[in-house]
Amino acid sequence: MYLEVKDMKKSYGENGSYIQVLKGITTGVEEGKMCVIQGASGSGKSTFLNCIGGLDLLDSGSIKVNGKEIAGLKNDALSDYRRDNLGFIFQFYNLVPNLTVKENIQVCGYLSDNPLQLEELLEILGLTEHRNKFPSQLSGGQQQRCAIARALIKNPKLLLCDEPTGALDSATSKDILILLEEINKKFGTTMLIVTHNNAIRNMVHKVIVMKDGQISSEHNNEIRIPAAELEDL
Repeated sequence: MYLEVKDMKKSYGENGSYIQVLKGITTGVEEGKMCVIQGASGSGKSTFLNCIGGLDLLDSGSIKVNGKEIAGLKNDALSDYRRDNLGFIFQFYNLVPNLTVKENIQVCGYLSDNPLQLEELLEILGLTEHRNKFPSQLSGGQQQRCAIARALIKNPKLLLCDEPTGALDSATSKDILILLEEINKKFGTTMLIVTHNNAIRNMVHKVIVMKDGQISSEHNNEIRIPAAELEDL
């Protein structure tokens, strides 16, 4: 198992403001698989993703990525883990406004010892003709493509996506999901996708449903629907 999570617990605040967000999560994802994480707002989806990404520290439990224990790492070791293993895609892109598309992507490429080819990524993501534009000159879908390219340039083994289509219309959402599917096939990237969109669960290998800080159900899809054929996005 590439990702192994055991008894993950996470809380915030203290005394009257104390809230336990994750209440003992145990699950796993095989290498090269796409996994959707679903649940109502407040179920703990994003916190779960942030703990795996080393952005939030656990209260207790274990997170192993490719056999390496992540929980308990010090700040420098966590930074190395994120640099060497992870790509992040967020709902609101988080692009640097005064850098061009090319420059936004290159910034992350410099962090890797084995980056992907910039020109190939621009071609795959349909950004070649937009390479010298600034984020304000792009549509929402183009900005998300740039954010995906920025995450992928490091050649990450694990891609964490927090509502990657949440700010997009249905047609653009489908385009982005097709791209993620192609990236998974081409590079064998393991993906965790937090989403409210029910249709996306049909295209992935595994579905995890969370409720009140716990996993209420999980299953593997024996039959997957290609992203291009998804409806009601």
